[in-house]
Amino acid sequence: MTESFPPPGYISSQSVIDGIEVYLPAPLEKEIQEQVVDFSCPQCGATTAFNVEDGGLTCSHCGYYEAPPKEVVGKGAQEFEFTVETLERSAHGWGGDRNEIACQNCGAVTSVPIESLTHTCAFCGSNKVIQRQAIRDILRPRFLIPFKIEAMDCREIARGWLGKSWMVPSKLQNIADHTNFTGVFLPFWTFDSKTEADWKAEVGHTKTKRYYSNGKWKTQTVTEWRWESGHVEENYDDLLVEGTNRVSHLLLDSIKDFNLGALVPFEPKFLAGLQAKAYEVPLERGWEISRQQMREHTRQVCRAQASTPKIRNFSMHMDYSDESWRYILLPVYLATYNYADKVYQVMVNAQTGAIAGQRPVDWTKVWLVFAALLAPGVLLGLIGLITIPFGGIGAAFGFLGFLLLVIGVVTGIVILRKAFKFDDE
Repeated sequence: MTESFPPPGYISSQSVIDGIEVYLPAPLEKEIQEQVVDFSCPQCGATTAFNVEDGGLTCSHCGYYEAPPKEVVGKGAQEFEFTVETLERSAHGWGGDRNEIACQNCGAVTSVPIESLTHTCAFCGSNKVIQRQAIRDILRPRFLIPFKIEAMDCREIARGWLGKSWMVPSKLQNIADHTNFTGVFLPFWTFDSKTEADWKAEVGHTKTKRYYSNGKWKTQTVTEWRWESGHVEENYDDLLVEGTNRVSHLLLDSIKDFNLGALVPFEPKFLAGLQAKAYEVPLERGWEISRQQMREHTRQVCRAQASTPKIRNFSMHMDYSDESWRYILLPVYLATYNYADKVYQVMVNAQTGAIAGQRPVDWTKVWLVFAALLAPGVLLGLIGLITIPFGGIGAAFGFLGFLLLVIGVVTGIVILRKAFKFDDE
């Protein structure tokens, strides 16, 4: 019986012995299956757009409506262990054809719909962008929270937010009316873990002792150090770590009150008409960040077990267990505006409406208020100096002026600190 060589499923390999043929199993070809999603309207053929009210698709041309998937998994969304097999089984890409714009100013790379004509970076407002086909070798998100806030509502939210402080320039109200808010899904990692820690430390107990010296009883405060130890167990559920460095972590922390109970399985249709940011903080780095946060929190819990806050020679041994992760997308609106030749960023939580951003300070207003706070004290002080020859009335005016001046200086310093902090956000 004659067999063909190489046998089916095998390939020829180099042999170190003359006259001997060696065959090895052919490597399996990794199939990348991309779900092609049709966003064209089945009724008129026009391009559909995402409807943030319920996550469905609405044709902007003829009004055709397609209801969204209704499955809400919330905090019960599937999690993954840290294994090579898990990563190999994970889907890649966005689940459909998309382009991406690469900003030449800030370096942000954002996924956009194929039909998108945008030429502006949502993160810095620059028009220096290059559009290209989105890469497909990144992990695919498994869950997301749909948009709940309309883009037009962001202007009203921003107008109210800008008007909360008298320190900002009045012109910002007009800027808010003309600012464009771009809906972007931002990448996040969520991590779960259990930690167990054993600690020990010297804990100081302050005591007062009496002793007799030079014919008198005196007191002395001393610290007695005693060794203490303890055991701590902590559970961490859905610890969020940003998957991007292209937004201000300070701003993101201010609006990061997402309700993860609204998570739904990822569907490419949720990205219709919206931008999405791929992660540049890889899973391994995200896990390192979350472990550092877990370790620091566990350390604080251990120290809190000590009988007094006075601690030295603290040591802790900690272990992690039941470690798991998820890759999710969370909805925000981003906007940039220019004031006095400086770019400012605003961010809105597209689920809750929470807003945070950078606001310039009108220093003319601030210094006028500071001067107004000092004026009464200075004026009464001068009156006191002038009326000193008249006796007690001059001293009274002088004392009252000094008191008002101190109050004005203290209040002014508080306002200035707030203004400097405001300006540095």
